[in-house]
Amino acid sequence: MKRRDLLKGISLSSLGLVGLNPQVKAAEVLDPLDPPSDKKKRKPFKQYGRTKYEEERDAKLFEDDFFNKHEMKTISVLVDIIIPKDEHSGSATEAGVPDFIEFMAKDRPEWQTPLRGGLSWLDNQSKKRFGNDFIDVSEVQRIEIVEDIAFPERKKRGMSQGIAFFTLMRNLTASGFWSSKMGIEDIGYMGNVPNLWDGPPDEVIRQYDL
Repeated sequence: MKRRDLLKGISLSSLGLVGLNPQVKAAEVLDPLDPPSDKKKRKPFKQYGRTKYEEERDAKLFEDDFFNKHEMKTISVLVDIIIPKDEHSGSATEAGVPDFIEFMAKDRPEWQTPLRGGLSWLDNQSKKRFGNDFIDVSEVQRIEIVEDIAFPERKKRGMSQGIAFFTLMRNLTASGFWSSKMGIEDIGYMGNVPNLWDGPPDEVIRQYDL
C-alpha cells in the first residue's frame, strides 16, 4: 500500500471528526483557489454565516506571520515527504498545506511551542547526523530521520519529542490536504449532486403490469 493510500485511510477515519474541531475552520477560511506560493496575498475566504468578529479575527491572523522563512521552507519539505505528488494528485505544498499549518499555529496558540520546538528538533537532529539543516541535506538523509519518528510504536530512544512533533504534523498535513480542493478531488468526493433516475426497473413494471 502506498503512503498516500495509507494516509487517506487514516484521514478519512479522522475527517469524520474534522467538523468537530478547529481544523475545519482553517480549511474553510483558506481560499482553495488562492495560489499557495505567496501567503502575503492570501485572504480569508468570504463565507455566509460568519460573524463580523470572526471575519475580522481571521483577517488579523492572515496579516500576522508566525513562522519565519526557514521554518516555512522546512514545513514545506516535511509535508511533501508526508504527502508527495503522485500520478493521481499534487503534493501537500501544491494543496496549500504549509499555509494551513501557519494558520493553525496562529489560531491555536497552544500548538506554537510544539511546532516551533519540533522544527528546531528536526534541524538539530539533522546537524548532529549530517552536519546541516534538514532542508539542506539529501532526500535520503531526510527520510532516515523521518523513519525514526514516523512510527510511534517503535519508541526509539531519544526520539520522543520528534515522534510527538511528527504525529502533530502528520495530522495537520492530512487534515489540510484532504479538506482542500485538491484533496477532495483526490478522495473522489462528489458532494451533493443530483441523481439520475430512469424510472422503476423493467421487472418491477412487469410485476405490477404497469
